[in-house]
Amino acid sequence: MTPSLPSPSSVPSPRTAPIPFPPPSSAFPASSSAAPTASTVPSGTDTTQGHPDRPRVTELLLSAFAGHRNVGLPLGPLTLLAGASGSGKTSALRAYEALARLGGGAELWEAFPEPDACVPERARADAQRRRGFRIGCTADGPEGPVRLEVAVQAEPELRIVGERLTADGVVLLETALRDPGRRTVQAAWHTAGSTPVTRGPLPDDRLGTALLPLRVAGKTPGQRRVLAAAEQMVVALRSVFACDPRPDRMRGPVPLGSGRLLGGCGNLADALWRTRAECAIRYGLLVSAVRAGCAGPVAGLHAEPYGAGLVRALLDRGDGVRTDLVRLGEGELRYVALALVLLTGPGVLEVDAPGEVPAALQTLTVLADGFDRGLDPLQRAELLRLAARMCERGHIRLVGTVSDASWAAGVGGVTVIDLNRD
Repeated sequence: MTPSLPSPSSVPSPRTAPIPFPPPSSAFPASSSAAPTASTVPSGTDTTQGHPDRPRVTELLLSAFAGHRNVGLPLGPLTLLAGASGSGKTSALRAYEALARLGGGAELWEAFPEPDACVPERARADAQRRRGFRIGCTADGPEGPVRLEVAVQAEPELRIVGERLTADGVVLLETALRDPGRRTVQAAWHTAGSTPVTRGPLPDDRLGTALLPLRVAGKTPGQRRVLAAAEQMVVALRSVFACDPRPDRMRGPVPLGSGRLLGGCGNLADALWRTRAECAIRYGLLVSAVRAGCAGPVAGLHAEPYGAGLVRALLDRGDGVRTDLVRLGEGELRYVALALVLLTGPGVLEVDAPGEVPAALQTLTVLADGFDRGLDPLQRAELLRLAARMCERGHIRLVGTVSDASWAAGVGGVTVIDLNRD
């Protein structure tokens, strides 16, 4: 059974309760496996509450996704997902990144290149041989908490079969797959005028929330509320940088290009070339961070031309010696790359930031899988303190995964979520 679309009379007014979004079992057969649990132990408060004009994702919803069942993960400015291998840390980040891509207008296959891996392992197909998964999130900002839930069919073909956007107990958008033979879903969005809702078709391979500005006129207060909530959700989702530095790709010279750092950080030297030229303050902070986390003296971090159209990065040891990055250990390279990510912004990172929104109203979210991978105790502690300082300012948020977060105790502003397999 697919999520049903409400009749006009069933769409709530601003003071009534929302219609419950169909549980996973009504859209797709539920898995019989036990749901992982999540407990959060914040060491500080969400300092972005002092910046309510900056939309940000404050909760990740994993109703039925990979190994997760009925899980809600509260996200602070700096969040660490902790757990043993197989506890679902990476899949949680994968769901977040997929939502970000959909919020930026990507097609469904771009957000979920391997949809079968997203379906709960024990989920059974229905009579029409359909299986799928459900994810969502809550974005806070000027409009207050706005909740997005998406039901995706993975088999026999990839498509969105249900979507719901709610705020303050009001269903602002709801879609449902009515005719499996058509590549559209039937949508209804809040109007609050002479007609309670407006209906129309939307494609089944894109997020309806991201398409609302093209369909909603904004003539009534209800329509303007829908547009404001959709904009808050899209802005909160779009500025996401998924980062997993690959030391094997960072050692050699790279082509001189745009200077925008890629997720694998293989073009680190190119990004350093741009960073040093554009912002002396940021460069100085980076050198200080590298000095704290790399062995031996560090007086500077340079990028210099190396052959035709190439650039390489070196550590300045301060005594006339420069160390090529090829000589650094994997932990040092990951540390340098992550420090650069935390000290820079959308202009230097390869992210899909909403250009129509002023930078002062944007919040960049970094997704760092294996945040402490390869780092020694000193490096991970220094990197976490740097992340806490940067996240406290409100312009950047970080969600990272670690196997064990006991070492993070005592660092203010860190929210630790323990994912348990039991």
